[in-house]
Amino acid sequence: MLNINEIQTLIKSLDESSLDELVYEYDGLKLKLKKSKENTTVVESVPQTVTISPANQPSESPKAMEQETTKPTFDYQITSPMVGTFYLSSSPDSDPYVQVGDKVSKKSIVCIVEAMKLFNEIEAEVDGEIVEILAENGELVEYGQPLFGVKLN
Repeated sequence: MLNINEIQTLIKSLDESSLDELVYEYDGLKLKLKKSKENTTVVESVPQTVTISPANQPSESPKAMEQETTKPTFDYQITSPMVGTFYLSSSPDSDPYVQVGDKVSKKSIVCIVEAMKLFNEIEAEVDGEIVEILAENGELVEYGQPLFGVKLN
């Protein structure tokens, strides 16, 4: 995890470079630094946005910034094997295949991804517990996009 001094060093490096944007990803953390026309640097860290002034002073305290960059609560991500539409159930009237807190095994069906009018059942591929649903029902998903966070057994 980055501390405030490391973030400020990245901001200074970006300000002194000819780059307009810098994306840093490591161990579940995504940090996006971007120069704007007003010479303000924006730091994005999922799920919130923090604005850094040109003087490199954070608008939030260092402790608040550290809290929003904590590690995810899961050990494994079930990802989409294809581009398509993500569905949590087989029909709008049906119960979802899984919900947060449900136990899954390697062969458990967790969702459907519709691609070219074909409904593809997606299996968990691991034994564990669903701790987070990372995609919205009915949302278009990309190849490799995380769909579920799983805490492994």
